[in-house]
Amino acid sequence: MAVNPIKSLAGQTAVYGMGTIIPRLLNYFLVPFYTRIFDQDAYGQITELYAYVAFLMVLLTFGMETSFFRYAQKHEQYKVFNNALSSVIVVVVAFLVLLFALYAPIARLIQYAGNPEYILFIGVIVALDALTAIPFAMLRKLNKARLFATIKLANVALNIGLNLLFIIILPEFSTKLSVAVFGPSSSLVVWVFLSNVFSSLLSLLMLWPLYAKFKWEVSRSLLRPMVAYALPVLIVGLAGMINDVSDKILLKYLLPDASTAMAKLGIYGANYKLGILMTLFIQMFRYASEPFFFAEAEKKNSAELFARVMNYFVVFGLMIFLMVVLYIDVFQYFIGEKYREGLGIVPIILMANLFYGVFYNLSIWYKLTDRTRYGALISIGGAVITIMLNVVLIPISGYYGASWAHFICYLAMMIVSYMWGQKVYPIPYKLKHIALYTVLAGSIYIVSLLISPWGIVFKIALNTVMFIGFLAFAVIDERKYRPSAQA
Repeated sequence: MAVNPIKSLAGQTAVYGMGTIIPRLLNYFLVPFYTRIFDQDAYGQITELYAYVAFLMVLLTFGMETSFFRYAQKHEQYKVFNNALSSVIVVVVAFLVLLFALYAPIARLIQYAGNPEYILFIGVIVALDALTAIPFAMLRKLNKARLFATIKLANVALNIGLNLLFIIILPEFSTKLSVAVFGPSSSLVVWVFLSNVFSSLLSLLMLWPLYAKFKWEVSRSLLRPMVAYALPVLIVGLAGMINDVSDKILLKYLLPDASTAMAKLGIYGANYKLGILMTLFIQMFRYASEPFFFAEAEKKNSAELFARVMNYFVVFGLMIFLMVVLYIDVFQYFIGEKYREGLGIVPIILMANLFYGVFYNLSIWYKLTDRTRYGALISIGGAVITIMLNVVLIPISGYYGASWAHFICYLAMMIVSYMWGQKVYPIPYKLKHIALYTVLAGSIYIVSLLISPWGIVFKIALNTVMFIGFLAFAVIDERKYRPSAQA
């Protein structure tokens, strides 16, 4: 009996969700604690430093995950695994040598001279996570989604447990210990990073069975084309990180009032977290879809299949958008009261992330045709737009400027990728239906804003009716779809 590929992708997405959305959601539940325990300046430090983590993680894995999937389709998978992991280990070791030699000067450069240990721990977190990237990719290739999820859940469970222990249960002891070890300027913030170090180390240890099968191997005939394929992906990733995290790095330098810059960054970072459901959906889809697209590309009617996947992706993304914005009066309690002045950025960030998800979905055209350099060009263009808009808008409108920079950048990248991709790898996307869903969701949000003064009970009741109506409309409309239908 033939397996429906859409159902297979949905199933894999759900299982990978156990390893991505649930752990990230659990980590997300630390935000209510952080935003009630730490002042805005301290949370601004956490936001900024984790922005560096995201950027460095892309640099240290340098596109090898995607290259691994591509070449594991063509060659013996463990040979590809050995070469990919060997190359990542070399880069990580070089990074650690530089880190231990230069972390103090780097701390002074980015205004953390009083807490150089923060830079050291951030670097160690990145190194440990980079060492797990290829083994995690191997688990995905082997379809061991449950083991993947188990390790991710264990990582988060330890991270949360240590945070609760050191920051919530034993704050006085933890503060005294950090001061004794790292100096008088240290604080509870250091335990946020230390907890992450230990949880990342746990993931590495749990992946040890794969390391036991690993053999050091550097095959020039294999590694050279793998690196050539990966480097444009690296550029895409770096540009993507510029789009995603540069605002959190630039805010403290571009805001006109330096005395409140870190507090504003803390507010921005906390409200940005309210868009986490969209980010998680995109991430879990990415884990499942990358091997799926490569596996289905050579099959008959693959273009029609990819078009249907896009439809379902947009519908689920808009569901998440509506879920958050229609019930923002509930979601706001996930962050401390002193951070809620920034709630207005949440709809902007949600739609920006949805645009990014569509862009990622569209990216199959350059991955499947080995034209990753084109994806790099689009992402570089997006990075230029992001930086320029941040420089222009942040001094004028603060963190709202940063959120609009995200929105405009991802919208532009999505449009360019679609137009370019249709010339290279045409896919009959149902544009009229996608546009209809988007307009309907946007209209529902506007109605929700208009009825806000009518009282919270009436607002939530009507929002619920509209949300259910959107779901019903999407389900009925999708059931009428036929694979031969054109956009």
